[in-house]
Amino acid sequence: MRQISIPENEPVLSEVLEAFDFPATLLGAVRYGRGHINDTFCVLCQPQEGDCVRFILQGMSSAAFPHPEELMENFIGITSFLREKIAADGGDPLRETLSLVKTRDGKDFYTDRDGKVWRLMPFIENTDCFQSATPELFESSARAFGRFQYMLHDYPAQTLHETIVNFHNTEDRFARFVAALEADKLNRAKDIPAEIRFVLDRKADCSVALQALRDGKLPLRVTHNDTKLNNILIDRDTHEGICVIDLDTTMPGLSINDFGDSIRFGANHSREDEKDLSKVNFDISLYEAYTRGFLAGARGSLTPAELEYLPWGARLMTLECGIRFLTDYLDGDHYFHIQYPGQNLDRARTQFKLVTDMEQQFDAMAAVVAKYA
Repeated sequence: MRQISIPENEPVLSEVLEAFDFPATLLGAVRYGRGHINDTFCVLCQPQEGDCVRFILQGMSSAAFPHPEELMENFIGITSFLREKIAADGGDPLRETLSLVKTRDGKDFYTDRDGKVWRLMPFIENTDCFQSATPELFESSARAFGRFQYMLHDYPAQTLHETIVNFHNTEDRFARFVAALEADKLNRAKDIPAEIRFVLDRKADCSVALQALRDGKLPLRVTHNDTKLNNILIDRDTHEGICVIDLDTTMPGLSINDFGDSIRFGANHSREDEKDLSKVNFDISLYEAYTRGFLAGARGSLTPAELEYLPWGARLMTLECGIRFLTDYLDGDHYFHIQYPGQNLDRARTQFKLVTDMEQQFDAMAAVVAKYA
């Protein structure tokens, strides 16, 4: 066993690190990043000559991903496909997509003694990961996510596993809300009639995109499903988004949902649990910046129907998020971690305020898409 520096409370790390075929002498490993799902470590190695080399080691959460082997099959297929596309496009596959370091026995991931799956990836240097956006960064991330759609537009999405079943199924999210409302475990429903009515009045909206998919209007795509700014690596020299990371929720879906989730997250200036709803406002100028970047990155790969439904993507992803918060509030706050009682209700209210703003500006949102399509 190699003698390396690892945290004392991470005994399994020695086993995991020994399993991988590092190209240099191991120095140590420390926890890394702000993710709350997977266990992520930065591993440091020293080659015989030159500077230290870093790697990212991740242990997959079995709670979030009960079938990690399917997740890894998606990951390998998508990143292999992207490397070929990036190279053909004149890019740098080593910087513009993720890749894997094999284990000592030639496998793409390692399963430890407790059944947990681990993967090792080269660290993409000279990049930053941001938690909040300037308009310029927001547009840069949009170009990167649009390019992600462009690069994967001809990938056979139906061959991917659904790593989280019904993740963006708005009809299913509505049904779960109704079930939680009927159960009303904590007798909370009586105090939130306005929020309940808000969701019930939008039952038909929850079927808009899914019905378009069933009708063949919207195509099934490879979608990331967590298109926040912090899932883009920004190059320090060019300030461009160069690599989409956190591919664990990448699976079959709708392009409008990836677009919409970014808008939900980035086109406003308030905290997710802001109590003063006068401070919660949909910013159409940020929406325009993101739309401009996303469509530039997508390079004409979206269909006319996808372009038409992009504003719906923003509305539906915001509505879905609010429904999930309200469902969890009714159910006893078991899914989303809270720092104080009622936080999930505050979160739901901010999302519903954004939905209301989007409904009022829906024609303007469509006009923005038409401007850059």
